[in-house]
Amino acid sequence: MNVPGNPDEPVYHKLDELRGKALSGLFGELFTTMTDFRHNLLESLANFPVSGAAESALREEFMALVAGHADACQRSRLDGHLTGSAWVVTTDGRQALLMHHRKLDRWLQPGGHADGNWDLAGVALREAVEETGLPDLYLDPVVFDLDKHRIPARGEVPEHWHYDIRFVVRAMGSRQFSGNTESFELRWFDVADLAQEAGLDASIRRMAQRWLQRA
Repeated sequence: MNVPGNPDEPVYHKLDELRGKALSGLFGELFTTMTDFRHNLLESLANFPVSGAAESALREEFMALVAGHADACQRSRLDGHLTGSAWVVTTDGRQALLMHHRKLDRWLQPGGHADGNWDLAGVALREAVEETGLPDLYLDPVVFDLDKHRIPARGEVPEHWHYDIRFVVRAMGSRQFSGNTESFELRWFDVADLAQEAGLDASIRRMAQRWLQRA
């Protein structure tokens, strides 16, 4: 994916228009040493459409994490690290698959740690495959949603931040899932119902609303 504009123009020049001179200067210095996946992730974040000041600030925070921290994909970085998640929908887009997360005891989308992998879209697809068992999954590599949330302390791991990048994954074949030990159960939900369900995690409602608007 390219940042909109002249394809011959350095990406950080366009970022200068999109994000401001301070951030673009930082990115310009780092681009020469970034891996391709890290570089592409930064471009994808730059292209993520925001609505309002709060979402714009959140995108800036994600971009600063990617640009400024070579260990941003490692779970050992407890100040905050990147994770990848999948908004799994049916071919017609009317239903989404959620898992009743065993550790967090909430209905959430499939997702997990990057463990050093800057290909967060690939991480999202991997987690969708492992946690749902669905065949014939199709990944849309465009960033769909961003969410920063705290993970409670568990065992020797203290409370920490997840910077979660979500991608759309379509179930192109059977809707028969199998699940794994990460969840109590999995279930298909009507997206229109998810958009209105007050008892769900706020980010699930937001993704459902975003999906309906896009559809």
